[in-house]
Formats: sequence, structure tokens, C-alpha cells
Amino acid sequence: MDMRVLVVEDDSSLLKVIRDIFESENFTTDGADHGEEGYFLAQQGVYDLLILDVMLPGMSGVEIIKRLRAQSLLVPIILLTAKDAPQDLVSGLDAGADDYITKPFVVSELLARTRAVLRRRGSLGHEGDLACGSIRLVPAARDAFHEDTPLHLTATEYKLLEYFLCNKDQILTREQIFNRVWGFDSDSAISAIDVYIHLLRKKLSAYMDPSFLQTVRGIGYMCKGDAHVQ
Repeated sequence: MDMRVLVVEDDSSLLKVIRDIFESENFTTDGADHGEEGYFLAQQGVYDLLILDVMLPGMSGVEIIKRLRAQSLLVPIILLTAKDAPQDLVSGLDAGADDYITKPFVVSELLARTRAVLRRRGSLGHEGDLACGSIRLVPAARDAFHEDTPLHLTATEYKLLEYFLCNKDQILTREQIFNRVWGFDSDSAISAIDVYIHLLRKKLSAYMDPSFLQTVRGIGYMCKGDAHVQ
């Protein structure tokens, strides 16, 4: 699965190290070194995981968690905390963090805790395949199939379908879809979403009801159907 991680850490050297760790594991990463910037990015709802330092300028990691959870954003969160700050850790877990790791840490521990959190939240399946009716996605190969027949999706079509299947029955705004599939810095117009939705519906129309990708007028789109991780 094409996973996207936001790392919020005010130590620029550590921020780079953590981003490099995730990028070496093929995660897409964004970073912020200020609490308010981190909160702004996190509330866009395009991330599969947040790595938050507890002590941040502008807004603490604990406050970010409280605000996100108050908005019903259930993205998994791992806290970074100093060994001598147990009360901050307790406050963060009580606010809704999924796990924590103390600094300094080893790479294997960070990745192991990441995998555990994503499995618990259902972002990673045992085999990693995604399914919706007769359509099956194999993220490891970045390919899609109807039973055993390849669908020959373009890279953008694949990323779009994967994002929908990972967020079944949730309304995704056009901004969320664009930022997740095309990226914050893309030069494409947001109208590209409508073009690719049309192409995706057309390619899948022989295998499933095109209404499985429903238009939510004035907001965005929603995937309906029996989509699940196998």
C-alpha cells in the first residue's frame, strides 16, 4: 500500500533522520518543525500515520492529538517522547495516541511499532491485498485484477482506487483526494480528479456497478461496496 506519513519534530536533524527512515521503506513523507504547521497538515486527512514529538513550538503534540480526535480524525499516531517526561506521555496516550517511542530510539523499534499500529488500525492486512467485489489490488506489485485478469490501470488510476478502497464508506473531499493522489505541490488542476474518476469508472464498468464510486455533490466522492483488506 502507498502509505503517507507526517513527521512533526522541531529538531531539524532528527526530522530528516526519521523521514529518511520511512522513505527507505517506501513511505511517502511530509515534515513539519512547528506545532501549528503540523496540526494544519494533519487535519487535511491525507495521512496514514502521524509521528508527533510531544514538545513542539506553537502547539504541543498532545494538543494536536486532542484537536484531531475532537474532529473524529482517527489517523494512527505515534508519540516521540523524552525518557524523563512520563506525565507528557500519559497525557498523550489519554488524548488518543496509539503508541509511543522514547528518544533516542533504534530504527528497528520505530518500524516495528509502526507496523504494529497500522495492523491494529487495519491499514495493513496480513497479506496486504485489497478487495472490492471481484476487484483485487496487490499493493506489493501496484497492480489491480478482476479475478486473475490484469486491469492495466495507470499509476494515477491505481493510486486513486487504492485510496478509495482504504477509505470505504467515508466521504473524501476533493482537496483530500487531490493532496493524497497528486500531492500538495502538484502543478495539476484539481479538475484532474473528475477526469480520472471518469476513466476509472469506465475501466471497471464491466466488472462492477459504476455507482460504487459515488459523487457527493459539492464535497467530493465516496466508495461504496464490499471493500476490505484480505
